[in-house]
Amino acid sequence: MSNKTICLNDAGYTYLLNASLRESALLRRLRDETAALPRSGMQISPEQGQFMSLLVQLMGARRAIEVGVFTGYSALAVALALPTDGYLLACDINEEWTTRARAYWREAGVAEKIELRLAPAQQTLDALLRDGAAGSFDFAFIDADKSHYIAYYERLLQLLRPGGLIAVDNVLWGGAVADPQNNEADTVAIRAFNKHLLHDERVALSLVPIGDGLTLALKRG
Repeated sequence: MSNKTICLNDAGYTYLLNASLRESALLRRLRDETAALPRSGMQISPEQGQFMSLLVQLMGARRAIEVGVFTGYSALAVALALPTDGYLLACDINEEWTTRARAYWREAGVAEKIELRLAPAQQTLDALLRDGAAGSFDFAFIDADKSHYIAYYERLLQLLRPGGLIAVDNVLWGGAVADPQNNEADTVAIRAFNKHLLHDERVALSLVPIGDGLTLALKRG
């Protein structure tokens, strides 16, 4: 029993993975390949990918949006959890990273579920709203430039149906958000985002200490 979230050491984390992770060989290969890249720290943890997959299945989600694709691990985890006729709109601006992602999506047999739009995400989301897509998505994931988190969130909240879920990555930022001496731009932006959501009565809220911190915001009816 514990009255607060435990802090895992390396041995505890290894046990968590060994006891619960059901990562496919393809997902593992993508994760290992991504780990060799210079920006490998942008990769989500495998247990977070599995958790998001579970959320998508639990909700019965059919339409999803991802803001920030990188090499495609999170998109692949979500797309595999969507039904055969499911749809994932993936937003990014980096063609090199997403070319790698596309190759894995094709190999996994989910490429037809995923539409990749290479453009600034705010433009893509604004275009969806102009085209009448408000209230038509079930699930959204934000893992992109921190300075625009609030802007992405506000647009995605409009695009979600009541009962839809937004998941937001990096909200603990390696613990930096709790350090009052750390006023780097990304840290300040994440603090502002967390404060913005704390007082947002349009959603039910939970910050889950998985990976680098994952906020879950459930749109109220």
